[in-house]
Amino acid sequence: MGKEQQAKTAAIIGGGVIGGGWAARFLLNGWDVRVYDPDPEAERKIGEVLDNARRSLPGLSDVPLPLEGTLSFHDDLGEAVQGAIWIQESVPERLDLKLKVYKSLQGACDPDAIIGSSTSGFKPSELQEGALRPEQIVVTHPFNPVYLLPLIELVPTDKNSPDLIARAKDLLTSVGFFPLHIKKEIDAHIADRFLEAVWREALWLVKDGIATTEEIDESIRMGFGIRWAQMGLFETYRVAGGEAGMRHFMAQFGPALKWPWTKLMDVPEFTDELVDMIADQSDAQSGKYSIRELERIRDNNLVGMMRALKAQNYGAGAVLNQHDAALKPGALPTLDEADLSQPILTLSRAVPLDWTDYNGHMNEAKYLEAFAAATDRFMEIIGCDMEYIATGGSYFTAENHIRYMQETHAGSRIECRTQMLLGQGKKLHVFHSMYEGETLLATGESFLLHVSLETRRPSRPSPEIEAAMARVAEAQAGLPYPEGAGAAIRKPA
Repeated sequence: MGKEQQAKTAAIIGGGVIGGGWAARFLLNGWDVRVYDPDPEAERKIGEVLDNARRSLPGLSDVPLPLEGTLSFHDDLGEAVQGAIWIQESVPERLDLKLKVYKSLQGACDPDAIIGSSTSGFKPSELQEGALRPEQIVVTHPFNPVYLLPLIELVPTDKNSPDLIARAKDLLTSVGFFPLHIKKEIDAHIADRFLEAVWREALWLVKDGIATTEEIDESIRMGFGIRWAQMGLFETYRVAGGEAGMRHFMAQFGPALKWPWTKLMDVPEFTDELVDMIADQSDAQSGKYSIRELERIRDNNLVGMMRALKAQNYGAGAVLNQHDAALKPGALPTLDEADLSQPILTLSRAVPLDWTDYNGHMNEAKYLEAFAAATDRFMEIIGCDMEYIATGGSYFTAENHIRYMQETHAGSRIECRTQMLLGQGKKLHVFHSMYEGETLLATGESFLLHVSLETRRPSRPSPEIEAAMARVAEAQAGLPYPEGAGAAIRKPA
């Protein structure tokens, strides 16, 4: 299940919602994770975050993530940071507490380790004040859930070297993040300043009786929130300007900036009455769900949207595709790497959230999708890859047969192993077995014909493909004919 590698080590200081998300992101990308949090409930809380992450994060990738790292909990801060090359501080938003933590951990950590802070408000210069090695400390502000959303606001100061900034970007990218390098520090960085502006306006709309919490949420998620999720602010408005683009949009809507559309310069007082009003409306809106249920609803929606963006290679989807491309080399064996005397590993991945149905298990159509991916990989192994297909030849599927043996669920790690039953001339007959661990989940049998893409008629493949099939056939000649094969496709004479 993924490439073997020497695990890197990250230390997580503070194991709340954000710290737990950081731990999950590193751990599921193959890092060893050492957690320090004096909260006696920290292990349970992080365990619950990990349960959700294991179910959702691997399904964003169409290639296997690395083998999960080792998670450990430590009562001593100095012990937790030893050997860590990345230290993520996620303690409460109190500057005095953060500075105290840095003083303690810098006395024990590797001087070359990077110390990132999850702070949503403090500037890095404030965090570096009085530090033993200020050049180690940067802001790396994530967004919840940290194990799914790619954005990290990376905010350094002139005390941080270009080398450290480059290393921070590389390490964050290696676990699937999108590090946004903010080159000039400011309170609350970039994204939270936008969120604060929207939050303040929303408070006024509730306080003045204009809208309820539910109506405000509907206005976001049914409209501009979807646009922002894939294009952001300025690109959305550029499109709104039509063929004339952003300049036309600014000319058309610029005067609105002088209209009294916002109360952002005036903040409502946080009275008990306002707090009660908002809390009561929020309870009415969402109180039927527990927090764990809301987290799973959120994760389901995020994974579905991000996988849709993946298909378009746009926005966060482009980041996911980049991460898959970095994981892919070595994830599945080539013709020369595989043990050809056994069924060949042709698929290894997690079951995505959007592959499950109303019964809570993998939809039968998705078994076919998985087996189709295994067939595509087998075609690549014997030389029928995209480069070959561009020359005018490919395999077309003529017949499929699937047997469903066991249920499998979102987050489950599945593998397909492929036995070639016939590979000769125009014909290719393969049998896939899908496993979760040692459990056989399903089998998929496919009969394919090599076709000329010019004539759309059966044709012989290249001599190289025929030679590769002969090599597999010779190596697998001793394998028994698989149980269940031939139920829909007759065994060749």
